[in-house]
Amino acid sequence: QLTPSSFLRIGQLSNVDLNEDIHELETEVPRQRPNEIPHNEKLLSLKYESLDYDNSENQLFLEEERRINHAAFRTVEIKRWVICAMIGILTGLVACFIDIVVENLAGLKYRVVKDNIDKFTAKGGLSFSLLLWATLNASVVMVGSVIVAFIEPVAAGSGIPQIKCYLNGVKIPHVVRLKTLVIKVCGVILSVVGGLAVGKEGPMIHSGSVIAAGISQGRSTSLKRDFKIFEYFRRDTEKRDFVSAGAAAGVSAAFGAPVGGVLFSLEEGASFWNQFLTWRIFFASMISTFTLNSVLSVYHGNAWDLSSPGLINFGKFDSEKMGYTIQEIPIFIFMGVVGGILGALFNALNYWLTMFRIRYIHRPCLQVVEAMLVAAVTATVGFVMIYCSRDCQPIQGSSVAYPLQLFCADGEYNSMATAFFNTPEKSVVNLFHDPPGSYNPMTLGMFTLMYFFLACWTYGLTVSAGVFIPSLLIGAAWGRLFGISLSYLTKGSIWADPGKYALMGAAAQLGGIVRMTLSLTVIMMEATGNVTYGFPIMLVLMTAKIVGDYFVEGLYDMHIQLQSVPFLHWEAPVTSHSLTAREVMSTPVTCLRRIERVGTVVDILSDTSSNHNGFPVVESNPDTTQVAGLRGLILRSQLIVLLKHKIFVERANLNLVQRRLKLKDFRDAYPRFPPIQSIHVSQDERECMIDLSEFMNPSPYTVPQEASLPRVFKLFRALGLRHLVVVDNRNEVVGMVTRKDLARYRLGKEGLEELSLAQT
Repeated sequence: QLTPSSFLRIGQLSNVDLNEDIHELETEVPRQRPNEIPHNEKLLSLKYESLDYDNSENQLFLEEERRINHAAFRTVEIKRWVICAMIGILTGLVACFIDIVVENLAGLKYRVVKDNIDKFTAKGGLSFSLLLWATLNASVVMVGSVIVAFIEPVAAGSGIPQIKCYLNGVKIPHVVRLKTLVIKVCGVILSVVGGLAVGKEGPMIHSGSVIAAGISQGRSTSLKRDFKIFEYFRRDTEKRDFVSAGAAAGVSAAFGAPVGGVLFSLEEGASFWNQFLTWRIFFASMISTFTLNSVLSVYHGNAWDLSSPGLINFGKFDSEKMGYTIQEIPIFIFMGVVGGILGALFNALNYWLTMFRIRYIHRPCLQVVEAMLVAAVTATVGFVMIYCSRDCQPIQGSSVAYPLQLFCADGEYNSMATAFFNTPEKSVVNLFHDPPGSYNPMTLGMFTLMYFFLACWTYGLTVSAGVFIPSLLIGAAWGRLFGISLSYLTKGSIWADPGKYALMGAAAQLGGIVRMTLSLTVIMMEATGNVTYGFPIMLVLMTAKIVGDYFVEGLYDMHIQLQSVPFLHWEAPVTSHSLTAREVMSTPVTCLRRIERVGTVVDILSDTSSNHNGFPVVESNPDTTQVAGLRGLILRSQLIVLLKHKIFVERANLNLVQRRLKLKDFRDAYPRFPPIQSIHVSQDERECMIDLSEFMNPSPYTVPQEASLPRVFKLFRALGLRHLVVVDNRNEVVGMVTRKDLARYRLGKEGLEELSLAQT
């Protein structure tokens, strides 16, 4: 009855019989890598484990908690605040570092290219300038892409989907390592300097999360250093709360929006929340913004004037000049619709592109080549657009950083160049604040069109890069175009200020791509320092979300789904009441007896076909025929620590007192528990007995087999469980519900679908 068997119920998986395939694949892979990896979005990957968000309340845990008195709990609470402050300070400093380095390197690059263009415009031969620009871009991006592709692939992209999964309870390998942080920061600097259509804001969220995870553990596994502080927080539950604080600190450093950071963490990130957490997270966000602000103010030479709260500063919108009237509300709603449609188009294109990448561009060297290609193409497109543009504006009175004269008369500059020949952040601010008449409608139209496709192609490359700024830039460009055409139609009346419409367009475009509502409204309000626009921005974002959701889902959810992550949403699928726990659960279950032979434990843990992580413990009396009722649940990691410390006795003297393990021994092994292969158990030791009663969790959560799927889902999701034992009316174990069993059911186009599981 207790034979360990395969976790996959092959009978119920409709399309593939996995076990045969896996063995064939394992023999083939070393010889040649396939050119095409078949990828199906209707799969759920088995390579992702869950995190233990539910504390194991075994005897050791209870004893330790009883020993702690009231004063000690207060110290723990103080430590939490200290950690949050440190998260804020370090995230702010990392943001400063990124900002200052990008500013200097990009400035250097643009100066070199500008001098070159000025030189060759005079005497002909501008193709050299194009070559120089494209080569500079491609070589910088090559470095940025090589470190990501070959050293730490998890650092690719913005990292928001990965953090979202981590906070949902999925263990994504290497996502909060120090190495990831270093690669992420360097990669972001290189990809922004390399002139790709990317922003440095998204990756700040990932960086903040890594910092939080590292500090709260009081040690670094990458550096092999243990600082012996904060040991109480070495478990998944505590780490998760700090990671959501880190994500919030990242947002507030990026946009100078502490409240927006807290709301972002609540809306996009965290799957678990409580009131105390809100206040601590707000504290971390405030500290992070303040640190960034003070360091950048000192760097810019005005130490007492705290004027740069975030990495991007949209500049102040003046409420007197830029109010809005009631008849503009329908116009804003229309802009929201446009943003929703364009965002859905962006996501759909990016979806097909990502599918293509997963199938064909899966080797690191190919990924690097693609990134270099995109960099060169971006430079070429920019150059050709500037070259063909005849849109000249007078220099005096304008605040252009690198005015390119090209074929304009003296004292004039090419206005297409302000959009392309700049870092994306500066371009956004220019579009918001340049006085009416700075841009030709033709310029803006061409720019929007080209940048839309460039940004779409760039997101999902193997470089660290965010999608926030490019989408704001696309939106600001078409919003400004919209504003200009309005003032043409209304014969230049005062309310049709292009800058205001640029802001609304930016909000609409970003809302249509990532589908954030609440946090984005607040971020836009905080970043522009203007509360007047709260209502229109909210309307625009709501419309964009409703329209966009009608077509496809948001960009981040789409990427989570493409990576086949078993992500649990807030609610079970709507039509799933007909399913019960009996149909959902995995059977048969590998159980352990309360006093078990060491050999049996080692064999069960070493069995690769069933890579279980939790084992129900049943009563052990082999002689009688009575019911083997459920007594508790023990985790693989706990068993490994027990075997490592050799906590077992020979059969003869079962009542011998063993060496006591403390909870500290389990914490020291966290988070990378050694694999079972590294633990040597001799032949004699295999015959010993191991008593699990003080290490197992004696009160695991259970459900009867008749419970409906939504009920099981609610229990599992709200408590952040990893294993939910299914019992019959005699308290015998009949099955086990894990994350994969629940994430398999999804609402598709035709109703409830069941995804198949695969070892990819």
